[in-house]
Amino acid sequence: MIEATLKEAGYTAVPAGTLADARGILQAGGLAAVVLDWMLPDGSGTALCTERRAAGDSTPILLLTARAGVEDRVVGLDSGADDYLKKPFAAAELLARIRALLRRGPRIVESRITLGPIEVRPASRMVVASGREIPLTAREFDILEVLVRHRGRVVTRSNLLIAVWGEDDNAGESLDVLLTRLRRKLAEAGAPDAIRTHRGVGYSVGMAV
Repeated sequence: MIEATLKEAGYTAVPAGTLADARGILQAGGLAAVVLDWMLPDGSGTALCTERRAAGDSTPILLLTARAGVEDRVVGLDSGADDYLKKPFAAAELLARIRALLRRGPRIVESRITLGPIEVRPASRMVVASGREIPLTAREFDILEVLVRHRGRVVTRSNLLIAVWGEDDNAGESLDVLLTRLRRKLAEAGAPDAIRTHRGVGYSVGMAV
């Protein structure tokens, strides 16, 4: 049901029926978000969550469980999950929580992230080159921050629109304009190739085409 719901909403779903399968998929990387059940046939989803966080994996994780107690929610969140959804749930709520996780993106642990000659400072929402701040609008920074949170991976155009605007239907032209301006500003700061376009797919930073 979950796989069908995700596909109907336009996502590419990669199913895993066991803890072992899920571990292999997560280790391979490339996921925008994870929907993880607490109880799997061969182990606990919370254990896998803890394991992935210890390995430095910052992919957003939504934990599903029938456990309703406050202590259970605390255990789930303390294991490293970003959100918690109790069964049974409506498909609409599942999709809403996934959209929220995609807007957030993976956790950024570093206070400063270097992309060539530029430095992105998420906490202060600043981008600096050679000690000087690059003036970005709020939307321009939002776009760059989403790409930085997923650095090394491609962010689809649809997911980028949802992350920044909360929808992917009516903001396409705005995204194109802002990307053009953002690229120009980064190029003037000495980083002309900071944002890569992957035709027909989306955009990335920090990876080769």
